[in-house]
Amino acid sequence: MAQKRDYYEVLGVAKTASEDEIKKAYRQIAIKYHPDRNPGDKQAEEKFKEAAEAYNVLHDPQKRQRYDQFGFEGPMGGGFDGFGATSMNMDDIFSMFGDIFGGHGFGGFGRQSARPQQNRGSDLRLKVKLTLEEVNQGVTKKFKLRKDVTCTHCHGTGAESGSTHETCPTCHGSGIITHTTQSIFGMMQTQGVCPTCHGEGKIIKNKCKNCGGTGITKGEEVVEINIPAGVADGMIVNVPGKGNAGQRGGISGDIQVFIEEEDHDTFVRDGNDLIYNLLLDFPTATLGGEVDIPTIEGKNLKVKIDSGTQPGKTMRLRNKGLPSVQGYGSGRGDLVINISVYVPKTLSSDERKAIESFKNSDNFKGDHQTKASIFNRFKNYFS
Repeated sequence: MAQKRDYYEVLGVAKTASEDEIKKAYRQIAIKYHPDRNPGDKQAEEKFKEAAEAYNVLHDPQKRQRYDQFGFEGPMGGGFDGFGATSMNMDDIFSMFGDIFGGHGFGGFGRQSARPQQNRGSDLRLKVKLTLEEVNQGVTKKFKLRKDVTCTHCHGTGAESGSTHETCPTCHGSGIITHTTQSIFGMMQTQGVCPTCHGEGKIIKNKCKNCGGTGITKGEEVVEINIPAGVADGMIVNVPGKGNAGQRGGISGDIQVFIEEEDHDTFVRDGNDLIYNLLLDFPTATLGGEVDIPTIEGKNLKVKIDSGTQPGKTMRLRNKGLPSVQGYGSGRGDLVINISVYVPKTLSSDERKAIESFKNSDNFKGDHQTKASIFNRFKNYFS
């Protein structure tokens, strides 16, 4: 068995971290390793549980104090109220910390309930490609989906008109059955969903001829999905209640929209910052002047270039980048301008003579210190 890691190390926070810092760190890790984002990935599931175990202790002042004093044996004799990460139940995690994922709003992993809902429809998954302009403003996308919809003949009941429901003879209306087995510890009882009524406690006497008693049929629906500004490649927007309809009046599933970001011709994204590579002509770099810098909104900004501007210099226009997505911070990123200087490959005879006339000038030679400074700028940029 792998050795347990320190809870602060698991969340990547200092021992002096505030409650907000702990919550933010857990949210980021939980979203990264969420089972909906990593289906079938056991390693991601264990990391998800490990983070939940750490958060369970560190977000509670009393448990945190005991952990700081006594280690893993402090918080009620174990990690997750006495249970290790490998024995935790996913539903327990969602029921305890479901709000950490943003409920039914953005966050990618909001769930209608921590535990499986009776007759809940299945989720749908979509991919959508966004431009940086759409990321900047937020966008509403329309999708025509073929999915399970409520049967129009029986209105989702699964029964023919006038038909009644009868109490399930297997579970007698409870929706669950109990199994009793003999073990070395004595008689053990386990409960499960009734296989006859599937947990409903009742059965249909006369099933709908259109849907066969399921209450759903195949159909099409146009769904509008609002994607908030600031989303990034790999994020998931959860749309509750727009997935497949649930059988016999059950709640509908969700739609999980996976975000893909298209490359941009002008900008490179770095978090919420936008990087723009400015190629200056030699006279402007030498003499200074003004240049037009494009923005993601489509407007140009006048930016002053100092005389003697060196290749590798960066400039930063505050709050001209992308907005923070809801729940992941506030404000906007910056527009970072990386400056390089264009050196012409061909020269006319007059241009060559003009350049050669400066060849022996001390101002055009550059000393060792200046060359080293330029090298370090580039080295720091690429490291």
